Amino acid sequence: MRIQLALNVKDIERSVNFYSRLFGVKPHKQHPGYANFVIEDPALKLVLFENVDADERINHLGIETFSQQELDTASARLTSAGLADKFEENEVCCDAAQNKVWSMEPDGIAWEWYRITDDAPRAERAACCR
Repeated sequence: MRIQLALNVKDIERSVNFYSRLFGVKPHKQHPGYANFVIEDPALKLVLFENVDADERINHLGIETFSQQELDTASARLTSAGLADKFEENEVCCDAAQNKVWSMEPDGIAWEWYRITDDAPRAERAACCR
């Protein structure tokens, strides 16, 4: 599994430059207003959304799973605990098809547990996440 941190940033190019230097990696994907980094050490998926007027800098948090079994286990645990708010299957988001389960923490930060099923789907870019 890998932690995901999705941030709202004011200037995507400035932020991409900063995080590229901070973690020593180039973006895995980058489009106008969007970039994501796959960082091996520390194990982190960093997602940036250019959103100048966002009230909060945290867009959402997540856990990327690498198998459907890991996602199913998390989904069952969240459902049992009454924390599963929304389920999505083969949702195209951020240029990747994903299966997801969402939860909302008490102060309003969204958490997604997800598995990428296709990292380069042949679909139009869909609106990302939250």
